[in-house]
Amino acid sequence: MEWSKKQYNQQYENWMPWVEDNILYYFTKDNKASYATKDQLSKTKITGNEQVDNLQDGVNNLAAGQVGQGGLLQPVGDKVSKEGINRTERGGKDDSGSYTGAMGDSAQAGASKVTEGAKGAGSYVGSFFGGKKQ
Repeated sequence: MEWSKKQYNQQYENWMPWVEDNILYYFTKDNKASYATKDQLSKTKITGNEQVDNLQDGVNNLAAGQVGQGGLLQPVGDKVSKEGINRTERGGKDDSGSYTGAMGDSAQAGASKVTEGAKGAGSYVGSFFGGKKQ
């Protein structure tokens, strides 16, 4: 029972952000960033006046639409949706299950080269002061 529960949760974590992204893409003009922006801005209604509320809704939709599909800041909204919101939903992992992603692999390789260089420099300095060469 525990195994099946774990598998279900793992698949849910993997697929639901993708499903949500596709529903927003095909049925609305939003990505997750613009959808969340609209949701938060809709909570800021100042008056109960219908005309003012309509004006405020228009301004809110304009602001949120800029990070949605076809908006001026769509690349920013897509990146925030994929790397920010989706990673948060997955507990920090990307869609392949890695915490660091492709950039992390190259950063790890670079860090190992720096470590090798530091070890080499350390043995050189140690031998300079009469220590053993390694």
